[in-house]
Amino acid sequence: MTTARGDQPQHDAGVDPLVCLREPTDPHCDVFLTGTVFLDIIFTGLDSAPVRGTESWARGMGSSPGGVANMATALARLGLRTSLAAAFGDDHYGEYCWDALEQGEGIDLSLSRTVPGWHSPVTVSMAYEGERTMVSHGHEAPPLDGALPAYPPHARAAVASLVPGRSEDWVAQAARGGAKVFADVGWDDTGRWDLAGLTDLEHCEAFLPNAAEAMRYTRTDCPRAAARALADKVRYAVVTLGSEGAYAVDGATGETAEVPAIQVAALDPTGAGDVFVAGFVTGTLADWPLADRLAFAGLTAALSVQEFGGSLSAPTWGEIAAWWQHVQGHARQDPEALRSRYAFLERLLPAPARPWPLRRAVPTIGFRAAAS
Repeated sequence: MTTARGDQPQHDAGVDPLVCLREPTDPHCDVFLTGTVFLDIIFTGLDSAPVRGTESWARGMGSSPGGVANMATALARLGLRTSLAAAFGDDHYGEYCWDALEQGEGIDLSLSRTVPGWHSPVTVSMAYEGERTMVSHGHEAPPLDGALPAYPPHARAAVASLVPGRSEDWVAQAARGGAKVFADVGWDDTGRWDLAGLTDLEHCEAFLPNAAEAMRYTRTDCPRAAARALADKVRYAVVTLGSEGAYAVDGATGETAEVPAIQVAALDPTGAGDVFVAGFVTGTLADWPLADRLAFAGLTAALSVQEFGGSLSAPTWGEIAAWWQHVQGHARQDPEALRSRYAFLERLLPAPARPWPLRRAVPTIGFRAAAS
């Protein structure tokens, strides 16, 4: 048996990037996702990797929903009406993740379910030297006996994570329903790197691998050449280049765009790839020029690595506005280059309510209420 929770009002992100495009007949849902929600426990401030047989103390720690929740949160914070279909554990971790996503972020969980007797998957992430190491534990959720929808909801877009050799029926259904499908992919543990094995790629509007993945799948030795090869398969091929930024090709027009990365002091890269995809989805649905989509995706990802946690680190429009105000007067920045690259933000950003840098509340499962 499964149980559902009540509806929650839409999260107020402060900016609706699609406000000029919305029509009364549009679908209520902007983006649909499905996947596994983890409880993430993140340790930061480690000087090096843990050493066997010793105890390491971290200077920072937080907890937050992770897994597919990273992407869902990033989309919701950018003002997109986000629907998530997922199983939640019947434990305190699952209750915390549900409340954080539904009440804290305004994500529509009407297609999600709590599974009695199933505990939440957990990931421990340790951030050090600009990278992170993760250890996860969990069991596959039991069949939900039709509790999750047989067909995805009508939506402007959907985000899928492709797995070699596996096809998900809902991806093709979403595309047939008019949704633009954006896809990323994980590391191919089989070592085959067979592009034909990504069978759902034919239904996708955009594919966003990193440089190593793109080159292996296309048998090329240059990420830009890989992007051009992938553009034969999808409308938009976007390859992230790490510290060099990102490169994109529009397979329909042949247009290319390359945007350098913003140099920041990285605290924790967990979830940065999800935030990048969310930024690109936002710009695509808003019909921005390709270079603006790429720049916005890179900016949101850069802001995210300055905080720790996956879903916790996703920036809001208020944070983007505070960064934009701060960075234009920063002595180490080229104001003309910034204005040229990010001028499109001016018409979108709210007035910053607080100066940069903004600090978040303590990210943890919660304190006991103070006695009255």
